[in-house]
Amino acid sequence: MDTAEKDKQYWDKHAKNYDRSMSLLGRPIPRMVELAGEATRGLGRVLEVAAGTGLVTPALAAGAREVVATDYSAAMVAALERRVRGAGLTNVLCAQADLYALQFDDGTFDAVVAANVIHLVPDLSRALAALRRVVKPGGKVVMPTYCHDETALSWMVSRVLAMTGFPGQRRFTTKSLRQAVEAAGVRVSRTEKLPGLIPIGYVEGTFTRAVE
Repeated sequence: MDTAEKDKQYWDKHAKNYDRSMSLLGRPIPRMVELAGEATRGLGRVLEVAAGTGLVTPALAAGAREVVATDYSAAMVAALERRVRGAGLTNVLCAQADLYALQFDDGTFDAVVAANVIHLVPDLSRALAALRRVVKPGGKVVMPTYCHDETALSWMVSRVLAMTGFPGQRRFTTKSLRQAVEAAGVRVSRTEKLPGLIPIGYVEGTFTRAVE
């Protein structure tokens, strides 16, 4: 079994417990959701990748004309669809999609939201290039991400998570997250550290050039 399939099976297995895990790691989530909603308010079409169970999706739907919410785990998409139906969100389309192989035309979206995922992708440059391709020139990118190396406590918690099979690929600080996003051709307009057991680094900006 290759790494990608193993990681997908991890998320399929943990989808039913994902929201419950936020009781431990969810302190930064409300502020992250608020900021993502603000960033996409008034936009036309927004793509959400790695939407998971839909913690961010309702906030995006409240301000954007249309949201396409995706995840590569079938179990996560099923949970996402239940949340969307339960909230009566008629402007949200849910779909299973691989971040590396998004089946959308170039320049389709006004913004892309990738919350708590870029520390998980094996090939960061390829992932960011895939996102940039589907966003309109000058389109917005929102990439809040758990920063496992932000504090001594988060460093220790991250190592414990790794022993449970958590499929992390890299450990950011807010500073190194911003640097990675800027290196991918994003002009960063907002950065904020959101405190928690594992803090979230909130990074928002616009794509300015192709990823090299």
